[in-house]
Amino acid sequence: MSRPAARSQIRTGRTTVTYLPDGHAWLNPGVFLPSSVPSGWAAHDAFLDERGWFPVSIGSFLIRTDDRAILVDLGLGAADFSLPGAAEFHGGGLLDALAAEGLSPEDVDTVVYTHLHHDHVGWTTNVPPAPDGPGGTVTGLTFPAARHLVSETEWAHWSGTNDPVGPDPLAVQEPLAEVIGFFGDGDVVAPGVRILATPGHTPGHSSLVVTDPDGEDPRRVVVLGDVMHCQVQITESHWTFAFDVDPAEGVATREQLLKEIEDDRTILAGGHFAGQVFGRVLPPALRRTWAAGQATG
Repeated sequence: MSRPAARSQIRTGRTTVTYLPDGHAWLNPGVFLPSSVPSGWAAHDAFLDERGWFPVSIGSFLIRTDDRAILVDLGLGAADFSLPGAAEFHGGGLLDALAAEGLSPEDVDTVVYTHLHHDHVGWTTNVPPAPDGPGGTVTGLTFPAARHLVSETEWAHWSGTNDPVGPDPLAVQEPLAEVIGFFGDGDVVAPGVRILATPGHTPGHSSLVVTDPDGEDPRRVVVLGDVMHCQVQITESHWTFAFDVDPAEGVATREQLLKEIEDDRTILAGGHFAGQVFGRVLPPALRRTWAAGQATG
């Protein structure tokens, strides 16, 4: 049985990409990956627990260059809740994981949201989103010195909404409204860190491509966001997720990206992947497969 991922790190040149766990979830595939049932997991049952549920890691990627500290996504926040028959969510570890890297919230200079689902915005403020609404009073942004960046299309999609799977209006949207900045496809948010538009899961969903700004290391790291929720989707790229806003576009985006990263210089960073978040996509002989990477640091 697979388990949620622990802290791990990969390097390209002097730039490090570190996975910082915030928590995890266990999901019922019949609810969240409906096209995978009833028989799709027969070849992938090593991912399932005794209930037939699969784990997803939840956390953030810390990108560090010589003088930058960038967080990609902000996890679930200090929240624990269950959706009976569907899911269990557990969060709260991100700030401790950041401190273990020698950083305080004030040291983070940029927050990049791949998208604004609730499990990616949890530490935006001191109040985590939750299905029954935020518990507590918002006192400010968790990362007060940071630029907060997202696709303008993503912001427009959620602005003014009160959807439990999206950014809570009080805990996330209102505090961000005065500070949020926008990026577009291809924009560079830091030396060697570039935005890659990957719509489908949400309209403004974005991934990041991290390269060595000095050009000495040929490898690149692609931070997925939610293009995939499980390594199994590398093989089963047609499986759609329950919260995909445009499932057909999500499948097309996933398949196109997979074709582009079937090489030995691309490291995939799947923030929801179980076991190991870093690895490579091996070109298909008969079927495309995942090879977990050897993290460093």
